[in-house]
Amino acid sequence: MKLEGEQTLLRLYLRNTDRHGWSSLADVLVQRAKAKHLAGATVLRGIFGLDVQGTLLESKWWSFVEHVPIIIEFVDESRAIGGFLDEVAAVVHEGIATLERAHVLVYRQNRIAAERAAMRRDVPGRVAPLSTLPSPEDFPAMKMSEEGQLLRVFCGESDTWEGQPLYRAIVLKAKELGLAGATVLRGPMGFGANSRVHTAKLLDLSTDLPIVIELVDSAAKIESLLPFLDQAVTEGLITIEAVRILRYRPGHAPAERA
Repeated sequence: MKLEGEQTLLRLYLRNTDRHGWSSLADVLVQRAKAKHLAGATVLRGIFGLDVQGTLLESKWWSFVEHVPIIIEFVDESRAIGGFLDEVAAVVHEGIATLERAHVLVYRQNRIAAERAAMRRDVPGRVAPLSTLPSPEDFPAMKMSEEGQLLRVFCGESDTWEGQPLYRAIVLKAKELGLAGATVLRGPMGFGANSRVHTAKLLDLSTDLPIVIELVDSAAKIESLLPFLDQAVTEGLITIEAVRILRYRPGHAPAERA
């Protein structure tokens, strides 16, 4: 059975080394989302990026501990996500969260599961951007959020700029401009503008796999990066979408940038 509706997508930008007590922070958040019966949660592991302090995160062969960015995605109706924000604030001390509207297609194998999913589904139709997010009146954490943008660059792993990988050049430029964070994700399969499929097979020595670079910050900060992208990205795809941003800092509640 297929169900369709407008829901909220919550994305947390963290580090793989972040912990809550003795447990991985990602594990804690996914388990709490499961206990809250959220519709879905996905953890994505990056290969390179920036944390909110502007520190480069990348794997090094000589390091015993990998320091890489991760993204955790949660999706559900606005009230469920709004209620989950208290769980996030209780365990996340440093990071960024974005909230955006998601038009969702839900597939379930049987009628009972479909009816349960339908109870958590908003009515589909034409809606304004961000209009399905939790309201500040019902969820005080949203009062701390700010308008922002999520920029994604879709390119290939073999793409370069001035002798270095393009994804690395973009992240370093974002660091130079003081953007809040950046995450580089490598896909196992995909195709680009030339429609040639790239895949990571055991016997395939090619390293030209699909890459997505995600950057989150205010519209002004994102705009400051665009001139560089116009120069550096000669073949690829860039998307920009409106989001609400929550910033988490040590010793503070979610707050806007000073």
